[in-house]
Amino acid sequence: MWRRVRSFFRTPKGQLTIILAVFIAIAAPGQGLRTVAPGLAAAALAAGVLDLLILRLRKRAWEFPSGAVLTAMIVALVLRAQEPWWVITISSAGAVLSKYVVRSRTANIFNPAALAIIVSFYAFHSGQSWWGALTEVPLGVQTVLLAAGVYITDRVNKLPLVLSFLGVYFFLFTLTAFVADPQWVAEIFRPPDVEAALFFAFIILTDPPTSPAKYPDQVVCGTIVAAVSYLFFEWAGVVYYLLAGVLAGNLWEAWRRTSRRTGTTFPRGIGAFVADLAPWNSVEMPSPAAELTTSRASATLAFQDSTLASSASSFPPYL
Repeated sequence: MWRRVRSFFRTPKGQLTIILAVFIAIAAPGQGLRTVAPGLAAAALAAGVLDLLILRLRKRAWEFPSGAVLTAMIVALVLRAQEPWWVITISSAGAVLSKYVVRSRTANIFNPAALAIIVSFYAFHSGQSWWGALTEVPLGVQTVLLAAGVYITDRVNKLPLVLSFLGVYFFLFTLTAFVADPQWVAEIFRPPDVEAALFFAFIILTDPPTSPAKYPDQVVCGTIVAAVSYLFFEWAGVVYYLLAGVLAGNLWEAWRRTSRRTGTTFPRGIGAFVADLAPWNSVEMPSPAAELTTSRASATLAFQDSTLASSASSFPPYL
């Protein structure tokens, strides 16, 4: 038992759990423990129990729902700490369900936390403060976000994805500041938007099931996410502009995987892509033994989809 626990915390998923717990420990006192605790605890419990039952039905075995707990933590850290506990809970439960409903043959298409937060915005008019990105702590303490983010990004081999996103993202807003009214984009370069962009890039964008493994594909995906995020900020002015960007990148990655597997291109490949979205055609999820492995070679064999069998390393999914 303890050996399995220790092995889990050596995996990227286990280490991300520790990182988010550290973020919560640092940021929660500033938000008020009585404010944060109910929503965070209820969301983690509801999402965990729901995923536990689904995994039992799918695998005929009990498995700890670590991905669901991570999803609930991310949802809670992005939504306003002052949101009613039931909003955070329902959003987290919806995120878990989306993994099994909106998926292709090999993996869920959209980052579940990002999708749930956007749906929550329209369903409950919820706000997003990104308090878990350490937006209200001293500058010196914020180095924890940068150090932990770089570590986990390197751990899952997604540095090109993050660097391409951040480079294009800040380039576009910098260019806009020179050619238009700089006051319009000034907030992008100030707290809490800077911390939110870093948290987004390190924690949400790098989710292995919904992001590419090969470096060239990571660069393309990061560029798409940055461009779409910029457009949603400039033209739509919505608070979820970062999350809209990652959903666009997720959709591109799902299309790329299907296109490579079927050998079809746009627009003829649309039919194959739509057929690939049927959740009942999905393959079995990784086994617990495979998920707990710590070697990159073993992780590649256990978690790469059939279209990436000979590509760069891939790692156990966060969510």
